[in-house]
Amino acid sequence: MKGTLLRRRGVALLAGAVWIFFAAGPGGSDPVNAQAAAFTIQQIADGDYAHFGQVAMTTIDNAGDIANIGIVVGRDAVAIIDTGGSVAEGQALRAAIRTVTDKPVRYVINTHEHPDHIFGNAAFASPGVTFVGHRNLPASIRAHGPFYLHSFRDALGADAIARVRLIPPTLLVDTTMTLDLGERTLLLTAWHPAAHTDCDLTVLDEQTHMLFSGDLVFLDHIPVIDGSLKGWLDVLPSLAALPAQRVLPGHGRRVAPWPAAVDDERRYLLAVQADARGFIAAGTPLAQAVPRIAQSERGRWQLFDDYNPRNATAAFSELEWE
Repeated sequence: MKGTLLRRRGVALLAGAVWIFFAAGPGGSDPVNAQAAAFTIQQIADGDYAHFGQVAMTTIDNAGDIANIGIVVGRDAVAIIDTGGSVAEGQALRAAIRTVTDKPVRYVINTHEHPDHIFGNAAFASPGVTFVGHRNLPASIRAHGPFYLHSFRDALGADAIARVRLIPPTLLVDTTMTLDLGERTLLLTAWHPAAHTDCDLTVLDEQTHMLFSGDLVFLDHIPVIDGSLKGWLDVLPSLAALPAQRVLPGHGRRVAPWPAAVDDERRYLLAVQADARGFIAAGTPLAQAVPRIAQSERGRWQLFDDYNPRNATAAFSELEWE
């Protein structure tokens, strides 16, 4: 979803964490610290697993490991929801999956185009693996992928960026789609209009009622607006109506009850909207308004100072044309 740049830029975890270590790639090009960082997956429901990324900005030291990743194991096959922020992380994810099942990975589902969710895709590019995404995802990768590769070079390091492959999905979701892993079905929903991005996709395990929300849901980590503030608020009621019981958010190191998990995010987005509209109506210039928008939310979110100014700028720019 993010790192150093953008375009504008619960419930208790179940026992049984699996620990894997980042392995060095060809030539040992991965960062030393990233190699030494433990990669864990935890069971969050029967057949559902999660890796919780750090609540942090992308750095060489964390190898882009800042987003949550979902794994669903069916009778016949496995689906992965996002692959992490570097090929090193994707390889660690692949190794971790092999510690809990020997069933083949059939689907890699990308919830949107941000680097911390797709830069690990190359670790799973092999015969028999289908990449799945929102109908808008291929165009979004084409439009923004080169920018991400350039802008994340300093954050991840040139060697890590050189290993990234921008892999567009070949199975596209227009509205909804069901995938069968064998006695386990996944309901995929492509969201419209633009919200966090213009290619947001969610995954619901219909057996466990676990929702893998991608970045349509943030917990603890401040939400990041890269699509449309108004669109995001418009999507939330339909999102909340999904028949889930718990959610793995795109960011935030916990699983939470559904739909209460969206309450904090909604409050924040509404605060941004109300403040931005107020300053626009008062004729306050953008530069003076941005530092004052959503300050009532300070202290409620991690990385507030990193992303709130960007959110405020995006919201002001969108709403001044109402």
